[in-house]
Amino acid sequence: MNLVITMSRRFGTGASMIAEELSEKLGIPVYDKAYIENELHDNNFANEAEVIKGLAEHSCIILGRCASEILKDQPNVFNIYVCADKEDRIHRIMKKEMLSYEDAKLMLEENDRKRADYYHEHTGKVWGDVNNYHMILDTSKLGAENCADILIKYFERIEII
Repeated sequence: MNLVITMSRRFGTGASMIAEELSEKLGIPVYDKAYIENELHDNNFANEAEVIKGLAEHSCIILGRCASEILKDQPNVFNIYVCADKEDRIHRIMKKEMLSYEDAKLMLEENDRKRADYYHEHTGKVWGDVNNYHMILDTSKLGAENCADILIKYFERIEII
């Protein structure tokens, strides 16, 4: 089956790591903002949506870019939202980016604000609203290192993979 996983996430949750691990385990590519923007001749949302729809013709993982909303009518799409406690995210960013607490906190808040604004501007919906996703993964509670395996077990159980 053609499985398309969309992954929306708060900044600093470890979602990119989860996507990469899922990619390896499922043998499917991950597409992120940089990849999608690189495919555009004219950077506007309508063109971005077309690129995302094209990518979704084959099994893949798409990080962000309102993909959950763009692909909402496709039955083979599974929408995930990754969150974590703010303090955990700040510490993850501090470690990854070699930043002070205050700088990591500012980076987190700016990124979250930009993502929320982008999502609302293009969908009219609230970013992170549980009604827009099939599954919410809290990496503070579950551990980012466990989330790919949780998803694999779930997909096996419902016989998607």
